[in-house]
Amino acid sequence: MTGGRDAPECIWIMRCPVPAASGVACALGWMREDFERDGIAVRRVHEAGLNLVADDPGLQARHLFREGGNIQALAARAQDAPTRVIGLTWIDERQAIMVRKDTRVMRPADLKGLRFALPGFAATRGASIARGMALHGIKSALALGGLDLEHVELVDVPAPPIEQPSPQGMRRLWLGLEWLAAGRVDAVYVKGAAAAETVARLDLSVGVDLDAYPSRLARVNNGTPRPITVDTHMLEHHFDLVVRFLQQTLRAADWASTHLSALKQVLTHETLAGIAGVEAAYRGDFHRSLHPDLSADRVDMLRVQADFLWLHGFLDARVDVDQWVDARPLAAALRRREAARNPPLATV
Repeated sequence: MTGGRDAPECIWIMRCPVPAASGVACALGWMREDFERDGIAVRRVHEAGLNLVADDPGLQARHLFREGGNIQALAARAQDAPTRVIGLTWIDERQAIMVRKDTRVMRPADLKGLRFALPGFAATRGASIARGMALHGIKSALALGGLDLEHVELVDVPAPPIEQPSPQGMRRLWLGLEWLAAGRVDAVYVKGAAAAETVARLDLSVGVDLDAYPSRLARVNNGTPRPITVDTHMLEHHFDLVVRFLQQTLRAADWASTHLSALKQVLTHETLAGIAGVEAAYRGDFHRSLHPDLSADRVDMLRVQADFLWLHGFLDARVDVDQWVDARPLAAALRRREAARNPPLATV
């Protein structure tokens, strides 16, 4: 099972500061172990530095696997990037509306009239991740109380700088929390481990816990669902390598489902947060849900996010989600996984 004579010398795997089975597979050494036996190097690249680590960024993009937030992936697709979605994950990561302890919010309807922090647009639409996350999170929380954006005041805060991921940079993503603690706004949408750490440091309170509501529609956002994308070049010329990438991703998701303690330690490195932040953000049985799939439910949720981003000016064009999805490599990876688990009986 090789990549063929024209296999790339190197494949790139995006390192986004989120829990991702592909990232876990890299951290455990399984991706390198699989591909290097065929002389294919495996390198990880930080999102902000994508075009800074290769002499030929176009070549890098053609050999890149990305499991990360959907805002950048959708924005690139809206600009005709030749990518396809080969898997979707859904990992609840503590989405909430935070308030000060002196602000009485008992239910979503109590959000009416509050001042919400809204990060500004970045230089490009696809880079406006903080604004996109906040706006959708605010709108979802309001909808739970029968409200809409017109029922609150949106206060612009500076867009966070685009920089290489770091613990400090992840904290700067949630600048609105500093404004909340200082009384300049009344509420802030947050998600993830770095936000949980900042919330604890500033002694803020949960106003609305979006994870507590049974409908996943309340939590559709940048990381829910999270797409795994690859360039069409890989699908057309190195399909088997794409399948192998997904096999290792599924293997890591299987491992995570039975190794919660070890997984949390891996995630401290992957999410750039401490163990307290990881445990606050990723709760319950999250470790059992790192497996990618392309179920109708997840594809529908990606369509909801795509429509939201188009409606609110984050995309240059509408994205046809159904045309963007290619289910073939995941189906092949799942068949191989099943065959490995249930080898045929030997005949006499």
